[in-house]
Amino acid sequence: MEEKKLDVKSIIGFVLIFAILLFMMWQNQPTPEELKAQEAEKQAQIEANKKAEVKANPEAKVTTALDYSKPKDSNAVAALQSKIGDFAYSAATSTFAKNEVEIESEVLKLKFNTIGGHLSEVELKQFVDFDSIPIHLVKDGNSVFNIQFQTTDNRTLNTKDLYFQPTVTKSGENTIVSMKLKTAENKYLEYNYVIKPTEYMVDFTVRSQGLETSINTSNPINLDWTQKTYRHDQSISYENRYTRLTYQTDGDVDKLSQMGDDDEVEPDVAWLSYRQHFFSSILTTDKPFKEVAITSKNLVEDEAKDSIFTKQFSTKTALALNGANINNNLKLYYGPTDSDILKKYDDNLEESIPFGWGIFGWINKFLFIPLFNGLSSFLPYGIAIIVMTVLIKLAMSFVQYKQYLSQMKLKVLKPELDAIREKHKDNKMKAQQETMALQNKAGASPMAGCLPALIQMPVFYALFMFFPTAFALRQKSFLWADDLSSYDVVAKLPFNIPLYGDHVSLFPILAAIAIFFYMKLTTGQNQMSAPTQEGMPDMAKMMKYMIYFAPFMMLIFFNQYASGLSLYYFISNLISIGILLVIKNFILDEEKIHANIQVQKAKPKKESKFQQRMKTMMEQAEKQKQLQQQQKKKKK
Repeated sequence: MEEKKLDVKSIIGFVLIFAILLFMMWQNQPTPEELKAQEAEKQAQIEANKKAEVKANPEAKVTTALDYSKPKDSNAVAALQSKIGDFAYSAATSTFAKNEVEIESEVLKLKFNTIGGHLSEVELKQFVDFDSIPIHLVKDGNSVFNIQFQTTDNRTLNTKDLYFQPTVTKSGENTIVSMKLKTAENKYLEYNYVIKPTEYMVDFTVRSQGLETSINTSNPINLDWTQKTYRHDQSISYENRYTRLTYQTDGDVDKLSQMGDDDEVEPDVAWLSYRQHFFSSILTTDKPFKEVAITSKNLVEDEAKDSIFTKQFSTKTALALNGANINNNLKLYYGPTDSDILKKYDDNLEESIPFGWGIFGWINKFLFIPLFNGLSSFLPYGIAIIVMTVLIKLAMSFVQYKQYLSQMKLKVLKPELDAIREKHKDNKMKAQQETMALQNKAGASPMAGCLPALIQMPVFYALFMFFPTAFALRQKSFLWADDLSSYDVVAKLPFNIPLYGDHVSLFPILAAIAIFFYMKLTTGQNQMSAPTQEGMPDMAKMMKYMIYFAPFMMLIFFNQYASGLSLYYFISNLISIGILLVIKNFILDEEKIHANIQVQKAKPKKESKFQQRMKTMMEQAEKQKQLQQQQKKKKK
């Protein structure tokens, strides 16, 4: 069978045909005037469709903010009824003179707006922001709580536009605020709030009574909760990094994107947290929402400029019905993102705090948080950080000892390793085999220093997550730092440096200097112990650059991080330098290590299964290489 191929002429033909088609499309494209005319025709068609839809269904109405005003006379009542139907009763019969209901507990100052029936202001009485202004989580319209539903007379209504009749009662020490959207005296949609004197959690019930003939329950009744998060920290970039929408679905806690815009549709959601670093607005439900659409939008376009808001979060879900009525038991939390407070509510809410995933979170929750809380209960917070750092470094000092011992062994063996490489410089595989055999006999494997380093990684990362989330550090001063949860400032710059900021922080500078000297000590030891291998990167040269690169990165990126974190790194590296000097000068003796290595070399040492497999693989590779060389010689 003859094989079909494209010859050069066929290819040229296809190219020419394609070029001609492109030219014809370009020639026939509409002019700007024609495009404008097409767009005008399209808009005219849309308007015509809208008019036709209204004409076909004249009763369909959608409320706006203008529809909720209280009528002042019978004509206004009639006008309002034509707009919102039976629900005009609530505004027409209200005797409440004010637009807001103000309630104050020991920890919260709340305002409920009669328009929409929800919270129009939430102030946390015991906290202020970096500029000594009281913390508001809700204020000036940054939060909207709305229920949208359709009526039996084909209207689409939004509770955020409608008038609720308020009543305030007491039940023991608790204050109960009831906001009712009425169609008759005993027919209403109610928001019921229970405020407890010392609690940040507000019990919140949404229920309806007698509205079966007013609300069309065959269509979904949608809850929409949208909120813009206010800036409260000195560094907007640092705060925005820890401002995040977190939620629990089917027992697992997840979150939307940390920095960019994000959206998800999730099933069986038990609670949602609008976390704005150290403060959170949380909505919980006794029965999980069946399906929730959540979005997060970053509102900080330029971190160098001042900004009021950091992110905008929104939640949309359909409310479950109990027969023909609404009956949803919810809770609202407005308060600090403090694990000690959140875990009191038995809803797993403390998991909204980013302690770190897996083992890192466990280390923080069961080790570092209890340790720090214990120390800070009788020590100033800055001193507590230093003492905690000392305890951690002493507990991990055996790791540093193991690392340095491994380096010392390799340093002692370096002349013998260099001799092996010189002897087998034309046979790299043989040199590698003898190198591994010598290191195995002497107990000086380079991997021996890697394992202790890996042990330190969970501790290092856990602490990196601990300090930015430690609410106890917020607005606690130490030395020149006014707030250990934010950056310290020793000088303000008249300009902004990208990535660095418009200020100079001293703790990152001290930490960078300590890191430089620590790396100088350890890198010098590594260069003396690490053998040079042909064909491999020059590690000594790379480490030489790292001595300067790592402190520089610390200096730049930690300038806007929490000063408590920089204080930890500074003290940690100072202690590491001290431990290293003690080990080097008072614990390890190079001559004793050399003598011990000679003893180890003299003993017969059984190879592990891994070492046996490695040896076999290297021998097979060597045989394969020799066979290839022989075949090349035969061809020649």
